[in-house]
Amino acid sequence: MAKGLEKHQAKQAQLSALGKDLTRRSGSKCELCEASGVSLRPYPVPPEEDEPRVDTCLFACDLCREQLENPKRIDASHWRCAAQSVWSEVPAVQVVAARVLDRLGKTELWAREALDDVFFEEEVEEWIAKQVL
Repeated sequence: MAKGLEKHQAKQAQLSALGKDLTRRSGSKCELCEASGVSLRPYPVPPEEDEPRVDTCLFACDLCREQLENPKRIDASHWRCAAQSVWSEVPAVQVVAARVLDRLGKTELWAREALDDVFFEEEVEEWIAKQVL
């Protein structure tokens, strides 16, 4: 059990070390919903790598993180922001936004339409397909 705790703590330390770069890239806003003035933490985009990197993480507010970690609780009205964030220049943000839109697209017409309008680079398409939200 101690090994698991040590591994978790080491990963959290690695994620914290990315904070400065993510703050700079995000402009101190949630990269998904653009909330500012709220607590932001690195969110490693699944599937996670052994060592988190800036290009495989995004800066997310607690509300976005909570819903990403508990997809059954996704609030469609909050995620209307994904229709904008899917156009981000940051692949990690594109991947998460596309996964959210794909999930919501099963019941929300606006989400299907938003996803239909987007073209992704091949690497981003592959990353999106690696895991479903």
